[in-house]
Amino acid sequence: MNIENTLSLILPFIGTVIGSAFVFFFKNKLSERVEKIFSGFAAGVMVAASIWSLIIPAFDATNSIDWFKHNDKLSFIPIVIGIWLGFGFLMLLDKIIPHLHVKEDKPEGLKSNFKKTTMTALAVALHNFPEGMAVGILIASTTVAGSNVSLLMALALAIGIAIQNLPEGAIISVPLASNGMKKGKAFLLGVLSGLAEPVGALLTIGLALIAMNFVSFLLPLMLAFAAGAMLYVVVEELIPQMAGGKHSHAGLISFAVGFTIMMILDVILG
Repeated sequence: MNIENTLSLILPFIGTVIGSAFVFFFKNKLSERVEKIFSGFAAGVMVAASIWSLIIPAFDATNSIDWFKHNDKLSFIPIVIGIWLGFGFLMLLDKIIPHLHVKEDKPEGLKSNFKKTTMTALAVALHNFPEGMAVGILIASTTVAGSNVSLLMALALAIGIAIQNLPEGAIISVPLASNGMKKGKAFLLGVLSGLAEPVGALLTIGLALIAMNFVSFLLPLMLAFAAGAMLYVVVEELIPQMAGGKHSHAGLISFAVGFTIMMILDVILG
């Protein structure tokens, strides 16, 4: 595996580790304004990444498929299917996997006897998994004949996700510590939740390489699938966190900042 792919796999996890380490520097819980800024920034990065890193390359990928060359007006078909499948897949995981968000007392998913800390970690892992999938599908796409996806595009996405994982790691570890958990344990929980990204990336690379070597139509569909999964997380979790209650403008402004930074990364490196 070359250096670009290796960096693309580990950078998002490193971002989570550094973000989780914020727990050692915050004496009190994060203010509502800061949480909205962090959530808005993460949402902005993920929306921009879904568009520039995944959906646009998915449309470009249809140009290498003979049928779409003669029916270019229908090139949206695999993208629409992929986005809906990505939404549906994350919705299914949301209903099945037992999890508990940091600020919620009501468990979601199937009933279980898991501890609150375990269910909180599963909630974050569920959030992080689509990001790993997105990086994995871009890495796999670079090996497909006729693909316009480059290693630098995958690296740009990984850098963007790593940047957004800095505040995300803090959003997890700091509230846990402020609720009574030892800082070391809160840090470890944030780190463990970040493992969902490299795991998701590696699983997606393996499955994508097998599938796309047999059916070229799957390249745009799988890119769109990753986009749909990421957009589900944004709509289900991040937008409600950034837009409700006081200081909503802080969240909206940070959304624009995150969106702009990710767009610039994609344009420069992609």
